[in-house]
Formats: sequence, C-alpha cells, structure tokens
Amino acid sequence: MSIIDKILGRDDDAPRTTPAKPDMMMGKVLDTLAALGGRPIETLSPQEARQQPTPTDAVKKILRDTVKDEDPTLGIQTRDITIDGAAGPLQARIYSPDLNGTDLKPLIVYFHGGGFVIADLDVYDGGPRGVSRFADAVVLSVHYRQAPENKFPAAHDDAVAAWKWALANAQTIGGDPRRIAVMGESAGGNLAINVSIAARDQGLQAPMHQVLVYPLVGNDLNNKSYMENAEAKPLNKAMIEWFVKHTFASEAETSDPRVNVVGAADLAGLPSSTVILAEIDPLRTEGEKLAEKLEAAGNDVRHKTFHGWTHEFFGMGLVVPDAAVAQQFAAHNLKKAFGTAILPI
Repeated sequence: MSIIDKILGRDDDAPRTTPAKPDMMMGKVLDTLAALGGRPIETLSPQEARQQPTPTDAVKKILRDTVKDEDPTLGIQTRDITIDGAAGPLQARIYSPDLNGTDLKPLIVYFHGGGFVIADLDVYDGGPRGVSRFADAVVLSVHYRQAPENKFPAAHDDAVAAWKWALANAQTIGGDPRRIAVMGESAGGNLAINVSIAARDQGLQAPMHQVLVYPLVGNDLNNKSYMENAEAKPLNKAMIEWFVKHTFASEAETSDPRVNVVGAADLAGLPSSTVILAEIDPLRTEGEKLAEKLEAAGNDVRHKTFHGWTHEFFGMGLVVPDAAVAQQFAAHNLKKAFGTAILPI
C-alpha cells in the first residue's frame, strides 16, 4: 500500500463495496447462460446439478448464433481413452495437433473443475484444446471419481494415479515422458498442485511446470474475494458451500493440507508455476495468496489476474478475447519450461 493510500485510509485488503462488473463479452456469456434457464446449483441434488446448462453451453450457443467462421476444433484432434485410476479405470481425452504424428511432443496432464462434484471432460473442453494448440503439445485431460458418490480424497488419489499412468505411458499417446507438466482449472487446479506435492513427497518424476487456473486452494469462505463475489455468476459462495457439503465427510476435513493448500501445505521445492486468476471470482484471494506463498517458498511464479472476467472464463477463447490471451500466456510459460519457446534474439 502506498503512503497516499495510508493517509487517505484506503485498505487494499478491504473488499469492494460494489461488485466489479464483467467485461462486455463476459456479460454476454453470462446473459446467454441465464437465458438457458438453469436452476441454482445449490438448490439441487448432485445428480440434478450435473444436468444443468453450463458456461460451455452458453459459449456454444453464441458460436452457433454469431460466430460463423471459427473452427471450434482449433485444428486439434482428440481421442477418448481410459487410463488406470486409484480404484479403477478413468475416462480421459487426448488432445493433439496431430494424433498420427511420429515426433513426440511435450505432454500436459490436465484436470477439470466442477467443485469435485459436477462437470466432465466435455464441459471443460476449451481450456485443454486451446493450450494444446498454443503450446504445440499433447494434453491428457483426465476425469476422476466425484463426490458425493466418492468423497474426499478419492479425486486426489485418482489425480496422483493419473500422473503415474502418464509417466509410464506418455509415448503411447504421442507424449515425451522427459517433458511433462501438470495443469488444472478450479478444483482441477487443486488436484494439479497436489500432484506436484505428491511427486516431491513420493519421489516421483516432477512436473516441469504447473499451470493453476483459479485454483481452489483454501478453506476461508469469508475472505476478501468471497465477500466481494458472494453473489457472482457462474460461481458464488453458496455454490462452494454446496460443494463442501457434498465432497467432505465433515467441514473439518477442509483443513487438510490437500485442500487448505495456502494455509497448511509445504510449498517448497515445487515446479515453476503459472497462476491465472479472474477478478470476479470467490477464489481470487486464495489464488493471490498461493502465488505469493509459492514465490516466498523459493519457486518461480508467473501470476496474472484478468480484470472484468469471471470464474470459468479460461476455456472461452472462441468468444472471449482475454480467454485466448490467458491460454497463450499459459502456453508460453509451458513452452519456456519445455525448452520449446521461440525467444527473441
């Protein structure tokens, strides 16, 4: 905080008195999502919640209605497979610029969001697809067991199992096992950093880089961004309370270091990190703290908060310009870690 701010009584840690407004295109996505008629997630059963319209559905509608000349595949090919999880097979999807290519490309193991309860590989298609294109890499997007059918730590166990599978099988899906990274959005961001921690603690090959997109990494539901965005869309405080209720046997489990990463986890000796956050998001404050604590623990960190954008924006690159910028930011940092970035002379 500057001296002027102190004199005027400003407090950087105080929540805004009025919520930030979304950018015009972000507002269009939110309006389109509202028009699809979904009911509030926090009022539904998990089974009902999984059937509700998603931000991805809103993006697809905008593409159908207004964007006629954009290739929704981005030139990226996909193939669905199953891999070994901690307690059985897991659904996974390979994204590649060329599934039939013979040259091994860097590999990124990706975990989707959804509060550990909802969403799937289809809902979170835009992020891994865009990163595969911009990073010129193979992305392995992995599903995992979800709550309440499989409560904490089932998803975390599956994520570590998926990492081990990727290390052992990278070449079979066109990936280079010497150049492998981890990535996730929201709850998937939590899984991604826990893979890095598990690799360190279990003596596994470590990711060369980790990309954490608005990760769920704390258990303080009354911090600055929760207060500012208590009623935000598409993610708000009531929804996260609903996720907590269905994911954990008790609220006390949220103090586990795998959940309260910023408050309880050892962050030393982790890979270089990219942390991407959205301004209009309850998870922003804990993401900012994560970036600070990763750096304080001696890790290389690149952090960017996108103002005017909400949770879930990252995968909307076909209709939201800053989402494509965020994907390119992540991809550039991944390429730097892989040694494939073209640097200026």
